[in-house]
Amino acid sequence: MSAEKLVVIGQGYVGLPLAMRAVEAGMDVVGLDVNADRVKRLASGESFVEDIPADRLGRALGSGRYRPSTEYADAEGFDICVITVPTPLRDGVPDLSYVEQAGGGIGPYLRPGCAVILESTTYPGTTEELLRPLLESASGLTAPGDFHLGYSPERIDPGNPVWKLENTPKVVSGVDAASRERVDAFYRRLVERTVPVDSTRVAELTKLIENTFRQVNIALINELTMLSHHLDIDVWQAIEAAETKPFGFMPFRPGPGVGGHCLPIDPCYLSWQVKRRLGRQFRFIELANDVNHEMPEHVVRRIMNGLNRAGRAVSGARLLLLGLAYKPNTGDMRDSPAVEVARRLQDLGAEVRAVEPYAEPHHLPGGVVVVGLTEREVREADAVVVVTDHDCLDYELVVRHARYVFDTRNRCHGPTVERL
Repeated sequence: MSAEKLVVIGQGYVGLPLAMRAVEAGMDVVGLDVNADRVKRLASGESFVEDIPADRLGRALGSGRYRPSTEYADAEGFDICVITVPTPLRDGVPDLSYVEQAGGGIGPYLRPGCAVILESTTYPGTTEELLRPLLESASGLTAPGDFHLGYSPERIDPGNPVWKLENTPKVVSGVDAASRERVDAFYRRLVERTVPVDSTRVAELTKLIENTFRQVNIALINELTMLSHHLDIDVWQAIEAAETKPFGFMPFRPGPGVGGHCLPIDPCYLSWQVKRRLGRQFRFIELANDVNHEMPEHVVRRIMNGLNRAGRAVSGARLLLLGLAYKPNTGDMRDSPAVEVARRLQDLGAEVRAVEPYAEPHHLPGGVVVVGLTEREVREADAVVVVTDHDCLDYELVVRHARYVFDTRNRCHGPTVERL
């Protein structure tokens, strides 16, 4: 009996780990991506996703069961297709063009009994109202009935050393009971635990709840941080003290803003849907977005004030930023607040240099000089700014040799250090 054929559309931070895990589970996998350069690199054994080391990719290629491709024709005869494409915002409105392209591209290759699963984050109703008609129109088949259709929100956390695809519970759903069982059976081969829910709308909302929860609570802490600065209170110490409560509290920590595909975008999908369907505002989300969007400007103002106290204007100052990715220990630059901080400082006339050991050079902001973290770089900087606290950086070296440190992540302590 031949192995099941899986097609994963999108070979980024979500799709590539899924493809690798499916190969290891014995499936034949075609990894489709519209980016020809990405496909070429994958075919040569070069991984651009930190969670997938080159040796793991090499084993998948060597098995003969993984083939990266740009051609939908390579999907012919598939049993399962998982769509993991981006769903960005365009002028505050959800852009589902990548989902539409994926549905239209895979549609002609549907056959009776196959399954299509959407993982991309989106508003409730997308699977049934947008993707299903595309698939049915392109294939001449219907769901439920001829093929299975479901939704399972991605829960990938790039750079997380503990929670991976395999051990993170997977929410699964379908447009009917048979579809849900087909989706559930597929993921049970890949992960330790699945969590079936009654409908695709419930599954779509689940993902938005998860990230809205984080966005709102991070905004609360960020606003507390801005206020605590003016009240001359150490918010970091207060958070650590609150964290000792063994019940009824979950710690969130401040930072220069939020980034990545999820937090700046996913809650807006829910807010947009509420306004479109109900004609109402989702005030918590809109307020949280306002607070978190303000953080890069707040960081820049604090840096300017610190330089002013030392008799140095920001214009012409040499600033060394530590980290440009949106989160530690990854090179993911999507909507990174560190990039916004760098751009605002450049606009004020600062010479911005950065230490970023993970991100690929072509993803870095223009005009920012990327350097290594050396004693000389630290000494020559008018200010060192900890923006993304990668674990590999030597913070003791920074504290020893920096004239002034502005730390947005609570990694440095000493007389020359000012914390967010």
